[in-house]
Amino acid sequence: MMPDHFGDQLAPMPALMAAADATTDLKVGALVFANDYKHPVVLAKEVATLDVLSGGRVELGIGAGRMNTDYEQSGIAHDRAGVRIDRLAESVEVMKAIFAGGTVDFTGEHYDVTGYQGFPTPVQSPHPPFLIGGGGRRILTLAAEHADIVGINPKIASGRVDTPTAQNGAADRTDEKLRWVREAAGDRYGDIEINMLVFAVVVTDDPAGTIEMMAPMFGLDPAEVDDYPLAWIGSEDQIVESLQARRERWDASYLVVQQDAMETAAPIVARLRGT
Repeated sequence: MMPDHFGDQLAPMPALMAAADATTDLKVGALVFANDYKHPVVLAKEVATLDVLSGGRVELGIGAGRMNTDYEQSGIAHDRAGVRIDRLAESVEVMKAIFAGGTVDFTGEHYDVTGYQGFPTPVQSPHPPFLIGGGGRRILTLAAEHADIVGINPKIASGRVDTPTAQNGAADRTDEKLRWVREAAGDRYGDIEINMLVFAVVVTDDPAGTIEMMAPMFGLDPAEVDDYPLAWIGSEDQIVESLQARRERWDASYLVVQQDAMETAAPIVARLRGT
């Protein structure tokens, strides 16, 4: 999975194609494409092409856009959250129509598509899995109603990852967000996969001391950090046990670690494989 920002990273689409071409079973996707950076007709064509060239190994992660720096540096208009979410909802509708085949005509507040016939047709039917994540009720409701994978994330109200962002990822807030998803999804909840992006992976024989040190960074009490859904802290045995308990509590089976934590997390992932 790759982010979609304008900073110090490769452009996601060619990088994902390179990863898919170098492997045979690895799934590839963005976590997540920012909807404001590409028209849905353009993104649908690129994703369908990647799905064909990879043999059907694409997940379509898409979000409403969130990082102030991307908008500031690019000059793209940074509309209020409600407008961006409305635009995302239309984009998802347009892309699903394109993936379904046939001629697409769509008239909305943000997009107008006339007589468009998508090519190529993605390998996955009816479309590559949609992954939509967020931290607010409205975006999570949209995800619960339309996504195959729902990412439960901290809300980034300021447009920057800061202390309130970390606090918004606490266990009690995650409980609330999962309730929103369950309520909005209704009968389709059982078909949804729950995704979370992990902030930190720290393997240590002194979890209490590490948590005490990290608590001010999160703006939380140590007890809240100990139960923090998006941080793995402890020995490998303790982390494995806690992840199994968290899966029971939050139904999260799709966990993504940061690039700098991949080697640390690898033995834990190996131990959990198939459980």
